Amino acid sequence: MAKIISFQIPKSHREFVRYQQDRGRHFYDRLHQHPQLQLTVILEGKGQFLSGDYVGRFQAGDVFFLGENAPHVFRSDPEYFEELGTLTSAGDTVFFDFAAFGKALGDLEELEALRKFKEFSGLCFQIFGESKRRILEIFEVFPPSVGLGRFQLAIQLLSILDQSGEDIVPLNRPTLLRGLSERDGKRMNQVMQFLLENRFRPIALEEAAERANLSKEAFCRFFKLRTRMTFTRYLLQLRISEAQKLLQETDLGISEIAFKVGFENLSYFNRSFKSVTGVNPNSWRKIDRSAS
Repeated sequence: MAKIISFQIPKSHREFVRYQQDRGRHFYDRLHQHPQLQLTVILEGKGQFLSGDYVGRFQAGDVFFLGENAPHVFRSDPEYFEELGTLTSAGDTVFFDFAAFGKALGDLEELEALRKFKEFSGLCFQIFGESKRRILEIFEVFPPSVGLGRFQLAIQLLSILDQSGEDIVPLNRPTLLRGLSERDGKRMNQVMQFLLENRFRPIALEEAAERANLSKEAFCRFFKLRTRMTFTRYLLQLRISEAQKLLQETDLGISEIAFKVGFENLSYFNRSFKSVTGVNPNSWRKIDRSAS
């Protein structure tokens, strides 16, 4: 795993499906991508899920689907990295490698429905509703499966995704670039790590540009091309995402939360929160708690 962005799934080149269980204190916390499609069920833990222009959160019970070469990171919350902490994270993932089909993917009529998944390159989705329930059922019986039985379960999962309709919700928008080069991936990872570790304090544009070893002007172009978002807007959404967590999990006042996530002005926090979520912080807290 020496190359940060070109994350390689440990599998045979002749293997269509690979099942992986992640168990530990936190998830792999580096921005990465891979040519395999990814279907992940979060069993335990929570944090931020970042992919392209999407800044959101994950928690136990969530199901995510990622297309080929979608740069992403499941960044566990800070408490999962505490040296003496007792929190743990767990997730199960099925990777699909269409390259294993070779020319058959384009030649066999039976595989025609799978071709649509090539259009999902660089995209990520969250799965809800009946489709989510059916996927979770298959994940329960997936671990002991082998051979044709495992292949059949994998095709069932793809069939559910293919027919999921409104249950599959796109999270990010397609970028002008499909995947990141090794050099750009390392730059983006350095910037992302810096932002995640310092997002609650004032960050000058020059600081972020320095992490990418670019001028301010070049960094702005670089960042927006790969996230479809300005640096300032992305940092804003990181802070609002953390505010959502605090609104959900604590009884802290709105002003205290605003200052905790890096806002020095309460009215600006309220405006920013509404611009990102569509509602003000008080309304969001009420909606979230009434739904839980």
